[in-house]
Amino acid sequence: MRDILTAGRYFRQKFGCSVYKIPISISGFTCPNIDGSVARGGCVFCENESFSPNLNSKKGQKFTLSPSSKHNPFLEMQLSQLESQYKHTKAILSHKFKAKKFIIYFQSFTNTYAPLETLKALYQKALRFEDVVGLSIGTRTDSVSLEVLEYLSCLAQSKEVWVEYGIQSAFDETLQRINRGHDVENIIKYINLTRKYGLKVCAHLIFGLPKETKDMMLQSVKMAISLGVESLKIHPLYVVQKTALANDFVKGSFEPITQEMYIETLVEAFKIIPETTIVQRVSAGVSNQTLLSPKWCDDKHTQMKNIRIALKNSGLNY
Repeated sequence: MRDILTAGRYFRQKFGCSVYKIPISISGFTCPNIDGSVARGGCVFCENESFSPNLNSKKGQKFTLSPSSKHNPFLEMQLSQLESQYKHTKAILSHKFKAKKFIIYFQSFTNTYAPLETLKALYQKALRFEDVVGLSIGTRTDSVSLEVLEYLSCLAQSKEVWVEYGIQSAFDETLQRINRGHDVENIIKYINLTRKYGLKVCAHLIFGLPKETKDMMLQSVKMAISLGVESLKIHPLYVVQKTALANDFVKGSFEPITQEMYIETLVEAFKIIPETTIVQRVSAGVSNQTLLSPKWCDDKHTQMKNIRIALKNSGLNY
């Protein structure tokens, strides 16, 4: 039985104790696929409301950042959000899992899509928190600049710094179909650049995207591996309300991946994933009324149980 190199095992080996990620959502961040910079409406599976929060000015106007923003009047509010979320989640993780050290995970929205000075203020504050050993920054390959990568490379000299990119697929036709707003060439270019700056990359892949076959999903895994990414997150695609994908599902033009196909493809993926590649996640779902399909994504506990059984039958311990 071979142990898969999970994030927990990696961090324990490196830091000698339990290290947990603390997910952070900062108001005012958005996405170039939402604000019209590269596309309109966001990816077909994204709930737009959750990706474009309202920070109201005195005039009641929406406030969202972009790299070209000249001023950020809500920085103090954002810094306060960061601190309150950190303290709240740290207390829970410390009590429930005896966590000792933490990675601040800027999870929601596109977390490099803002002026550099705003990013510096947030990242630096996060790294000053007690027991924080590093950052993990969720973003898109079309939303990072060389200036940001250079700054992150400086932080990485003394801290653990990860950049998490949503690759989703290695096929341009799929990226167009899901309204991603960039192509595979962009993915390859910026993952190579990110690693050139000495930063660790976690690549997100989605299994079950519209019209993708099992072979296509595995080809996406192979592309990520060929780019030398240090880590992978693999998710099943599920359908929630208030998305373009929900419209396709209701019309019958999109059928979600079955649990059997997802797990079968996942097991095949592990046959080509190097033992030294960290696998941070293999499940996804939502346990509320917004989930339309597939229903097996409403219980991540059972989902993970079934995945672990299948992997164990293939000689792998997740």
